[in-house]
Amino acid sequence: MTSKITLARMRKLISTMLKFAHPTTHLSVPTCATIHIRSVATTATSTSTSPKPAGDISSVFPSLSGTASPPLPPRFADLKRRLIRGHESRVQDSWCRLLIALQQQRQEITALGSAIVPEINFWDLSDVSQRTSFRDGLHKRGVAVIRGVVPENEALDWKELLRRYIRTNPSTRGFPPTNPAVYELYWSPSQILARAHPNILRVQKFLMSHWRAIPSSSSTKNNDNNNVAPLISTSHPLAYADRLRIRQPGDSSFALGPHIDGGSVERWEEHGYGFGGVYDHIFHGEWESYDPWEATSRLPVKSDLYNGAGACSMYRMFQGWLAMSEMRAGEGHLMVCPMVKEAMAYLLLRPFFTPKRDTTAAPAAYLEPENWTLEHPMTSALQGAVPGNGQELSPAMQPHLDLENTMVHVPRVRPGDYVAWHCDTIHAVDSIHTGTSDSSVLYIPACPLTVANADYLARQRETFAE
Repeated sequence: MTSKITLARMRKLISTMLKFAHPTTHLSVPTCATIHIRSVATTATSTSTSPKPAGDISSVFPSLSGTASPPLPPRFADLKRRLIRGHESRVQDSWCRLLIALQQQRQEITALGSAIVPEINFWDLSDVSQRTSFRDGLHKRGVAVIRGVVPENEALDWKELLRRYIRTNPSTRGFPPTNPAVYELYWSPSQILARAHPNILRVQKFLMSHWRAIPSSSSTKNNDNNNVAPLISTSHPLAYADRLRIRQPGDSSFALGPHIDGGSVERWEEHGYGFGGVYDHIFHGEWESYDPWEATSRLPVKSDLYNGAGACSMYRMFQGWLAMSEMRAGEGHLMVCPMVKEAMAYLLLRPFFTPKRDTTAAPAAYLEPENWTLEHPMTSALQGAVPGNGQELSPAMQPHLDLENTMVHVPRVRPGDYVAWHCDTIHAVDSIHTGTSDSSVLYIPACPLTVANADYLARQRETFAE
């Protein structure tokens, strides 16, 4: 008989784990240290959540499901007015500065292509000089490749084990329904082995150490205690049950374009990312002061206000996957927009601005800062954001990002390489897999230990036991 685990027991397990843990600081920069971490287990409270409707990855993105997206209700126009009230002139000025910064970023990305993505070998994680160079690139680009995390033959064995598992369980669902590329599998033996692999855990800790934590009162709006240490540990990565991909050559169904996970409208909503004031600097006309790597403000965030099918409510510092095949550009590979700070600032400010003249026949003039002004009256539009879905982007909706040129492929990977990207990074996959062999990955994000994540872990365990 399978026994259900209670939240109280989960707290005890976490507390026991932390008792014998010895967290370390990986870099000589402020990181999310373990501060008062044992109280995570004792202060966590059960959160009441409604069961999510069944779905697959197409349930998260209207572009995959073909579902029409109705206009947002008028309350979003009111929300937009509140977000920048009293800061209108500063927001206008910051928009002009941002467009200039984006132009400079576009030039760098176009010149470097895939080489702009930082890389490090797994065996170099203890090399200070290698780490320092890698850190600088990661902070600027928001994406990275870690080579040789798992031996190549072991990654290939996991793929073969998955194939046998899928053959043995022909009712396994996926997307598309016929000839799936992304499988609704979460607890197969291969996935369990990969998540628990010591090298994967070491890489997750290493990556999460690049985030910073500051006292709560300095970063969040809803805490009056001036001396509250952030309840977060990047030295204790938590397991998040995610999907897997085995995409065959010629597939064009899994054509997932530029998008960001972790909610959509929630990034503007006061009861979403607004709980921690994550993007306040941007809405106040100070996008340069926004720090994508500050973790404390994200602790109270509600990234799934609409209980969307397939949407994620866990705080994932990095999304990531482990390669189970060789992949290069055009072969069902990952594409990213490697300017995590500027791109997020633009995404959030774009709904507040409208062009004075529709000069799309002359793109350069259309994109000039002088051609854009604050909306008046303010509309409810949040381009690409649909409640209960992920955030989607396109060249038409976000023209200054120049996504056709700034979405670059991650460098070629081999089985056992790990690719990670910041939770705010715009990413996509090749619309057509033009290679000659499968494009296969295990999705394994990096999740810190927090109160909310501990609650999620308890619910995840209970669901598994059922």
